[in-house]
Amino acid sequence: MNLDTQSVSRILRDTLSRSVTILGSTGSIGLSTLDVIAHTRSAHGDDALPLEALTAQTNVAALAEQAKMFRARMAVVGDESLYSALKDALSGTDIVPAAGKNAVREAASMSSDVVMVAIVGAAALEPALAAVRRGATIALANKECVVAAGDVFRAALATSRATVIPVDSEHNAAFQVLDFAQSHAVDRVTLTASGGPFRQWTRERMEVATPEQAVAHPNWSMGAKISVDSATLMNKGLEVIEAHYLFALSPDKLGVIVHPQSIVHCLVSYADGSTLAHLSSPDMRTPIAYALAWPRRIASPSNRLDLALVKQLSFEEPDPVRFPCLALAEACLRVGGTTPTILNAANEVAVRAFLDRKIGFLDIARVIEQTLAANHNAGQEHASDLDEVLAIDAGARETAGAFCQRMAA
Repeated sequence: MNLDTQSVSRILRDTLSRSVTILGSTGSIGLSTLDVIAHTRSAHGDDALPLEALTAQTNVAALAEQAKMFRARMAVVGDESLYSALKDALSGTDIVPAAGKNAVREAASMSSDVVMVAIVGAAALEPALAAVRRGATIALANKECVVAAGDVFRAALATSRATVIPVDSEHNAAFQVLDFAQSHAVDRVTLTASGGPFRQWTRERMEVATPEQAVAHPNWSMGAKISVDSATLMNKGLEVIEAHYLFALSPDKLGVIVHPQSIVHCLVSYADGSTLAHLSSPDMRTPIAYALAWPRRIASPSNRLDLALVKQLSFEEPDPVRFPCLALAEACLRVGGTTPTILNAANEVAVRAFLDRKIGFLDIARVIEQTLAANHNAGQEHASDLDEVLAIDAGARETAGAFCQRMAA
């Protein structure tokens, strides 16, 4: 069906009038989101995709500069002690400053159409749920919301008008390729993994890997935590759990394959023997633009795919011996309950300890495994609300922290 020019213009106008809140605007995803918005405004005017609120945890200078440049209505810094600094930085503008954990949650509760959840880690749980409960479109770039609080997150979605559009390249690809009207015909959803910087390293070499080596991802420009997750393949393990909750897929219908070029992001195999793939250059601005405009599409400044330049696409099975974090995540998915909550908490603590040079790279998996074993009984339960999730999360962090201290001694 072809639309007339007036219909196309009306649809585009409606899409570009959507207001946006970015939770975590100074991180890599937040910066890419603002880049997409800047590109859109350069083509359609400064009123396109108006910004309701921007939040950051501590980077007051960057947050204030973003808020002024993009004319956001509100700017929120998560660290309450930095309120005065933010207020001074926004002096002479109409931008409302705010600070603290509650203020971040309130920013998510404001009446924007789209909320980009780009906060790293479990800190995104409360503001993301606040946005879900008011029925916003959630552009979800945070795995922990679904991994740590999958049951609670899905329950909140079921009772709200919210829509979740995944921003992770693999889940965004699955969202585009899955035929939701024929979910019975889906045989398997395969997420691709680049293999990270240590794809061809031996375990002996990985044992002495440094944080600098771990964050040097060969294809993607990401924050330190997610880069380390990619190096351990925990990133892919968390994504498998996330796919289970986002798409209601059983564990036996989910898989991972290593694809070093990061061109194919997801493959969906159907009962008739067809396998559909989503391809794009490794550029987060592509799924971000899709999430901001869904169910329509807008232009993005992302790099365009040229298969003639790529020349070759290769695939291989992940190695569970060198990358045990993937197997740990898959096992937690099968156990269910709050085991993924414990997994996620232990991983965050262990990655932080590795980045702080307190434990070795392969110790990350050891800390996670020990924490899961120590919290085995707690992991069998299903959390009924966010408070319960946060309590289990806190207990797992304490346990993981103790294991890290022992290894560092």
